[in-house]
Amino acid sequence: MHELAITQSILDIARKAAAEHNVKRVREVRIKLGEYSGVVPQCIQYYFDVISKGTVAEGAELKMERLPILMRCEQCAWEGQIDKHHISCPACGCTRLKLLQGREFYVESLEVD
Repeated sequence: MHELAITQSILDIARKAAAEHNVKRVREVRIKLGEYSGVVPQCIQYYFDVISKGTVAEGAELKMERLPILMRCEQCAWEGQIDKHHISCPACGCTRLKLLQGREFYVESLEVD
């Protein structure tokens, strides 16, 4: 259910930007979404379609770009992409990893008329 609150924030960002720039219509919202964000993209689009009715963002498409999980090994200093189902360093097998990327969730840009 947290997707509804997140979606409301996305709509608020789009509406505020539209008002500040005298935009008539938001056509597309580009979002960066980390693999560890815990957000379900299909839910976000569904909620957006529902709550944006009657607003400047009605009918806007959400384009979500997935950001991979990037980690650094605390033992051998290896850095790279990792599968969220296999959390260990591919170089040394250590499980003491620091997350460098993967929890992001933000509006990157809007396409407007």
